[in-house]
Amino acid sequence: MPRLVAQINGFAMGKDTLFTHPPQQQFEFNESVAAVFDDMLARSVPYYRESLTLSAELITRWVAPEASVVDLGCSTGNLLLLLHKLSGGSLRLTGVDSSEAMIAQAQKKADALGAPIEYRIADVNRCDFRQQQAVCAHLLLQFIRPPKRLELLRRIHGWLEPEGVFCFSEKLTSDHKKLDRLLIERYLDYKRSMGYSDYEIARKREALENVLIPYSAKENEQMALDAGFSHVECIFRWNNFATFWAVK
Repeated sequence: MPRLVAQINGFAMGKDTLFTHPPQQQFEFNESVAAVFDDMLARSVPYYRESLTLSAELITRWVAPEASVVDLGCSTGNLLLLLHKLSGGSLRLTGVDSSEAMIAQAQKKADALGAPIEYRIADVNRCDFRQQQAVCAHLLLQFIRPPKRLELLRRIHGWLEPEGVFCFSEKLTSDHKKLDRLLIERYLDYKRSMGYSDYEIARKREALENVLIPYSAKENEQMALDAGFSHVECIFRWNNFATFWAVK
């Protein structure tokens, strides 16, 4: 078995063994998930740290010093900690997540590093912000019900200042059936290489059914354009995961 990633942002991670037994319900971002979420991301999302680091590096170079940046669906705060570090603590950072357990984990990290990050427990569909230079949403939109996604992107567009940026990452589908099947097969191979058994992989897919609903790259880009963004571009992609950069 390959050496698994041991930490993110310097914090040790509990190992994800949630799906070694049959799930009792649909996937939820509860305390059990929050406790192992960093390990789950590191082993389930290819190049997770690389895509997150690239996003943070580009954001800190794009925005002005002391700019306001919001991370929607911030989970355990990994992106915000990278932004804090790369900006030298100059950015005004806010993280939003509907999971109290995730926010609790994020706050522990911020407190340990003395990072003055504001965290809010809230539904991203009901948040309201103004004068942001950047808004992030990594692996969030796929969990928003499709009828509500465009509405959320329009609201995010309204929060941003001119030339503000919306940076988001998503799991993707392909419009070509054969390619889509091959992309899924390759992704499953990746998860096996990270130590997940076929049983765990199957159980997690079952738990996420009708909870995680991915779009294609074209659909994500068109949705951002329909929301009012003037430029949308993929800045990172591996197989069926991508990060997009949308400019107001």
